[in-house]
Parts: sequence; C-alpha cells; structure tokens
Amino acid sequence: ILVASVSSLGRVEGFAVDRRGVFSIRNLVRNVGLPDSHHFPSGSTHSSVGAAANFHPSGLGLLNGRVEGFAVDRRGVFSIRNLVRNVGLPNSHHFPSGSTRSSVGAAADPARRLFASASGGGDKSAKPRVLSRISVTQNDGKLLRIRHRSESTNTDMTFGLFLPSAHKNILRSKMQSIPALYWLSGLTCDDSNFSAKAGAFASADREGIALIIPDTSPRGDDVANDDNYDLGQGAGFYVDATEEPWSSHFKMYTYITKELPALVEEYYGVGVDAKSIAGHSMGGHGKDPASWASVSAFAPIAHPTKCGWGEKAFKAYFNSIDAGKDHDATVLLESNGPFAPFDDILIDQGLDDEFLAEGQLCPEALEAAAESVGQKLTLRRHENYDHSYYFISSFMDDHIQFHAKRLKKAQGLKLASTSANASGSGQSDTAGRPIQCQAMVARAPKEPLSLETITVDPPKAGEVRVKVMANALCHTDIYTLEGYDPEGLFPCILGHEAGCIVESVGEGVTSVAVGDHVIPCYTPQCAQPSCIFCQSPKTNLCPTIRGTQGAGVMPDGTKRFRDKDGEDIYHFMGCSTMSEYTVLSEISCANISKEAPLEKACLFGCGVSTGLGAVWNTCKVETDSSVAVFGLGAVGLAVIQGAKMAGASKIIAVDINPKKFDTAIRLGATDCVDSSKLDTPVQQHIAGDLTPWGVDYSFDCTGNTEVMRAALECAHRGWGTSCVIGVAASGHEISTRPFQLVTGRIWKGTAFGGFKSRTDVPKLVDKMISGELPIDHYITHTFDGVGKTNAAIDALHSGDCLRAVVQY
Repeated sequence: ILVASVSSLGRVEGFAVDRRGVFSIRNLVRNVGLPDSHHFPSGSTHSSVGAAANFHPSGLGLLNGRVEGFAVDRRGVFSIRNLVRNVGLPNSHHFPSGSTRSSVGAAADPARRLFASASGGGDKSAKPRVLSRISVTQNDGKLLRIRHRSESTNTDMTFGLFLPSAHKNILRSKMQSIPALYWLSGLTCDDSNFSAKAGAFASADREGIALIIPDTSPRGDDVANDDNYDLGQGAGFYVDATEEPWSSHFKMYTYITKELPALVEEYYGVGVDAKSIAGHSMGGHGKDPASWASVSAFAPIAHPTKCGWGEKAFKAYFNSIDAGKDHDATVLLESNGPFAPFDDILIDQGLDDEFLAEGQLCPEALEAAAESVGQKLTLRRHENYDHSYYFISSFMDDHIQFHAKRLKKAQGLKLASTSANASGSGQSDTAGRPIQCQAMVARAPKEPLSLETITVDPPKAGEVRVKVMANALCHTDIYTLEGYDPEGLFPCILGHEAGCIVESVGEGVTSVAVGDHVIPCYTPQCAQPSCIFCQSPKTNLCPTIRGTQGAGVMPDGTKRFRDKDGEDIYHFMGCSTMSEYTVLSEISCANISKEAPLEKACLFGCGVSTGLGAVWNTCKVETDSSVAVFGLGAVGLAVIQGAKMAGASKIIAVDINPKKFDTAIRLGATDCVDSSKLDTPVQQHIAGDLTPWGVDYSFDCTGNTEVMRAALECAHRGWGTSCVIGVAASGHEISTRPFQLVTGRIWKGTAFGGFKSRTDVPKLVDKMISGELPIDHYITHTFDGVGKTNAAIDALHSGDCLRAVVQY
C-alpha cells in the first residue's frame, strides 16, 4: 500500500491511507498525485520519482531503474490496477487503533513481504539474482538462470526460468499473467539438464507458456549428503524432511509448492492465474492437486513406498516408509479417490528403461489405482526408449500441448471469476441510470483522439450496455479517423474489436444477461425467420440495422453518448468500443464462454475472424491447394493460419516489409516474396516462376486496388479464385482486363469472413480455449487504460504492430 509508517495513534500514514487509517483507491490518487498510469524510465532516482509523484517515495526502492512497490509493476509502471492486484485489499480497508506494521502487512497478505521491504525491513538478499540470460527461440524467448536465498531450505537455490516471447507484450493486469509449467527433474539432475536437453522451449514459446525449472535439492558444503546418488543432494525427492541431518535444509515440498511460486509470481508475473506441473523420474509427490491445472510425467517413481529408491528416501527423511504415503501418488489415488482437478494425467514410459526392469518406477501400480477410482490416466508405453533425455525430447511437444490446453482453460476460468466479482450478479446497481466514464472521442478527421468524460445513457428496448474490458486497434478505425471513410461522422467514438461484460440490458433482451461476456460484432445477426439473409447459408450480411448503423445512431435513430456539454456523439459501426462503457444492439452481441480471456477473445471481433473466414467460408480452400496472400498484417496472417489449417500445401506470402516473413513462415507460409524487389510484376512472378499457371486461391488484405488486380491476375487459369478483403479508400475502383475473367478466374469479396456473428464467433472462441486455434501471436503491443489509445494508434502505424490491445 506504499505505507510508510503506523503512528502511535493507530493511524496509518501513507499515500493510500487517510488520517482515520482507511485505505482507499481515492486516497491513493489524491495523495500521490499521479494519473492512473505513470512510467518511471530507466535511470530514475528517488528525487525524480518524488518530483513526478509530488511525494517523497520513502516507501519505494529502485532496482535497475524499476520502481519497486505495491502499485508499480516490473516495468516501472504505476497503476491503480497494479495496486489492487498486488495488495489484495478491497477498495476500502480500515486499520484500527493499535495497528502495527505486522498487522497492516497481514491485512494485505499477498504483499506482506513487500511491505516489510518497503518499510525498511525484510531480507534484501532474498531478491532473486539473474546469473545468465540468453535467447533460446527464434522469437527471442529467454532462458534465465536465477539464484536466490531460500527461506524454506535455508540455502541459496538456483532455478531456470523460460519466458516466452509473449512475456514482453503480456497484458499486466489482475486478470491475466503468463501461465506456468513447473518441471521437476529426477535423480542426479540439477536445473540445467532439462534446459540443455529437453527441447521444450520452441513448443512452450508457441503456446505462450513459461517454464520454471528448479534444482532437485538444496546444495552446499553445510548441507547433508550421502555417498550414493539416490539420496541427499541432487536426489530429486520433493518432501519436507523431519529427521536430522536432513531436516535443516531438505524442505523441497514447501519450496516447490509455496516459496518458488510466490517468488516467480512476484518478480516475473508468471503463474499467477494458472500453473501446471510435470517432471521426470521424480519422487515425493504432492498432496494438493487443487493447486495445479494439470500434471504429466516421464518415467515417474509412481509408487515410491514400494520401491528401493522410495523406501530409502522415506526412511532417511521421515524415519518411516509409512510416512511417505502422503507423497505416493498411487497411495493417494487409492485412499482419496480421483484427483478432481485433472480430466486426464499423461505419463510416458520407455519400455527399455533399465529402472523399469529393476522395479523402481511401478507405472502399472499407478495405472491400476487410477482405474479403480475412475481417474482417467493416459499411460503411453514406448518400445525402444530408455530413461534418458533422448526419450524426453522425443515426446516433449505432446506434454507442452497437453498442459497448454488445460492452462488456458484454467486461466479463462480465473478470468471469469474475476469478471464476475467485478460485475456482480443479477441486475447491476447502475442499471437504468446514465453512467459517466472515460472515452476517446474522435472530434475531427486527422486529429488525435481526445480523452473525455462522457455520459452513456441506459439501453433501450433491444439494447445492451456493456463494460468494455479490452479493445484491439484495427486499421478500419484508422481508415475512418484519417478521413477515408465515406460514412465517417464526427464527433464519434471509434472502436469495434473488443471484449466486454454486460452491465445492463434493455426491455425484451433475452440472448444475453448481466455478467455475460460478449464480443460486439459490426456485422449483426438478427436470426429472424423473416430475414432472408440470416436464413440463407450464402451470406452473413444481415441488413436489419444497417441503415442506422451507417448513420451513426442506434436502431431507434437516437444516440446514447453525450459529452460534458450535453452534446450528442455519434456511434461507430454499431460498436464504439473506445469507451469504458458502450451500448450495443442485442443482435450485435456474440455471447461467448467466460473461460476466454477477453483481452484475447476481442480479436475475434474483426480482423482475425475476417481472415480465417475468407479461407474457410468465402473461398472454402481445400486440402493441397495453393494460396497467395497479399499483405501480412493481422488479417493476412490469419489467412495464412486458416489456409494452413485447411490443408493448403503451398502458401505464398507477399509484402514489402520482410520483417513480417518470419511470423508468416511460423504460421504456415512456404514462400515469401518482397514485391518491391522484383523486376517483373508480382503476378507474373507467382504465375510463372513460383507456379506454372498461378495459385488456386489468392487474397488481397491491403485495400490497395492495384494489389487487388495483381491478386486476381496470379489466380490459376481456368479455376483460380481471388478474394478481396482489404477496404479501399473512398472513390477508388478496381480494374482488370475482362479476359482474366473469361479465362475462368473468379473475383469475389468477403465481409467478416462470411461468419454469422452470433452463431459463429462463440465457436471460434471455443476453438481458442481448446488450443485448436492459437491467437496470442497477433498481440504484439499492449497498453493499460483507455487513455493510452493514441499510443496504440502510434504503435499500429509503426509497421511492427499486428494488434495493439488496450485494456481498460
């Protein structure tokens, strides 16, 4: 709470606490004097931070230019959201007379250790120290080797931490962090074996998962050891010893389940929402499966109380084999029934494993125990594989994908729970009343957006008012802002690619309710039997509210936005999501699963859906087809991803920015062409050099009419289809020689990829949740707060941005 002291009168003196000892967000904002988000650059000093915040930062420490404190994240960014997340207090909390530092710290339990440090106490040596940092994936995923002083083991401990490339762009909020997979190594290993041999990083990077790789035991000259490899230092039994000489340091169960997760969550922001666990040849299993989203293993010591390794370890650490039953997965299953959190447990076992023959691993006992209690367990037996890392690396991708699916689901459930707590249940207390909130208003073409306080009126019949949680910038917003949209109206509130929570509903609304998660869709779906468009499988272009939507008003012809002077503000595409609250037509709301993180699901509101649908719906690309994609923004890359998923065998990616080619190749492109470097027209290069007659399908994702022509003219003679996706500037026309069409080419266009919004968008979101449709790679820039929208627009103009997501 950035608390500096507690006075003798029981009043907590600090930036977020008033003279009565009451903590509140309002006190923080008033007393600190900062906006909701403020960045302290590298090299900041106490005095410069104090000047920026208009206070003396006695409760803050600086480390490598980063401001350490409850309200400041690891990037040095102060925000209200960081305070709420890191302190874990409600918006108002009272510290009674007689409060002490310890009681204040206890009240803010997640920040207890930070409180001590910020107040001048605490053990600064406990802070982790990075020993090395190297890139280990093509996308610049990082492997860190980290050392810290452990309270559990009373020794220095070293662990490896893989941070996927998504980590640098992750949305830092109370609603999301990078999910984490903990890896427990086995006998004789330390933290480095897995890193060097398992081959896990590329797969983990693709899935956006952090890997945490602890050592197998405490180490040091004063740490007890044994002459045999299967006991003591490096032995890989994750228990808290009770017998000397082991009990002084061997507290690995506490270290793995409590201390290490707390440390990596605090300092690196990973595993906060979801974590899973895997390992190899490990013993001493956990007693608390509810802490983990999923579990898997390679050749585990599955029944340690009935094998030599386990018996030896439990006798030494507990003076009792029987005491080891609390750390025996087979016994735990037999005695406690199925592990409720796990829909499956994945185990791989090599049949040429020498320790299997010795009776040390006992997978058949675990398999029998699982069957007896109805626990699903997938035990895969592999001929000709032994106990080594050759075996592990052969099947590691399967394990990463196994955990990724379940981690993302767990993360989504955590988000849904957080959202429910934020929005409440039943009718909201703001229902039926105007809401004042922040919005970015487009006052005129070619001018920066203006951050303003606006009034959002309640929804009328058939309408829904939503709280916008995250908004992604789309080039269509910029197209209108720059004055190219013939329907552009000002002043307006732009934005149409968002994830929202329903705040209240108008009369007659039945398809969504308060607290539901929705994606606003600029292509509505009334689904009425009388609508020939909604009832036809040939189109998704429902015209029910098209006229009013284009006029910048709601279906009844009126507006729901007013500025501080009471003047109306136009709506945009029926969405207007560059506002903390907006009003939508019910038929524009796609009701999605609450498991999906809204800061990711928002991408299905426009670009990603459009690219995928152009392939799957509009053109229906077949297996073994050839495809050319012009323009490698988010839409073009979605076309490539969709074509790869459809089974296209040749995918040609065309752009004038070669920096985009690596991502295109990762998503499935087989050839990349920088058309600016060619001596001949690009259509001739494709239909001549790269293919004999052209491609089966081509897609323009640029909005440039000359590129549209090139895309058509590289389509295969006799049957090639070219699809126009990009929106051209007002007044521009397309042209080609009629002979191109006479010789069998087809020219068509698509809007929202042909998806029927309310029916199909929830299905796309479900594919994302299941892991079938990854989309993290589109989010290249993230921002906190609606006021950061202009910065997001700048990022979109940079040439390196696919989607910039602003979380409100």
